[in-house]
Amino acid sequence: MIITLIGYRGTGKTTIARPLAERLGWSAIDADVELERRAGRSIREIFASDGEPEFRRRERETLCDLLQQDRLVIAAGGGAILNPQTRTDFRAAGPVVWLKASVDTIEYRLHGDASTRERRPNLTSSGGRAEIEQMLAFREPLYRECATLIVETDRPLPGDCDAPTVARLVDFIIEQLGLTNQQEAT
Repeated sequence: MIITLIGYRGTGKTTIARPLAERLGWSAIDADVELERRAGRSIREIFASDGEPEFRRRERETLCDLLQQDRLVIAAGGGAILNPQTRTDFRAAGPVVWLKASVDTIEYRLHGDASTRERRPNLTSSGGRAEIEQMLAFREPLYRECATLIVETDRPLPGDCDAPTVARLVDFIIEQLGLTNQQEAT
């Protein structure tokens, strides 16, 4: 089984993948980092030299390889859901968790993440908040189509009063997916 974390940049996919995998006794991988490792270049460099179609081809190839594994938590790139076959493959491999956050939260998190600014290109000419709003408007139906579970990472979870910690998000995902201790151990 594979658990795939999907969602826009800054929603917590990479942050949650490793502790979720550790809790399950599985491995975790950030698909964008793996793609960059294989290409020997950053995503920004791939976009600049080869264009988005070549990046998406490499992304699809990387994900196809990763989806052949077992007991893996994948932090998928924010645009991985653009490919209809990838959405189908994610669902076939196991649960797909859509991590969501408000535009304000995403903007704040991205502004504070130097790695994102250095490694990821703007996806529209406007960049910033306008880009986030535009991309979310387009992608949210695709995330929704693909998701087994939707988790808001910046708002209290059902029954909670405060915004969740990473540990609470991991617990919630495991609970909602119905993973038991026996499944965690196998």
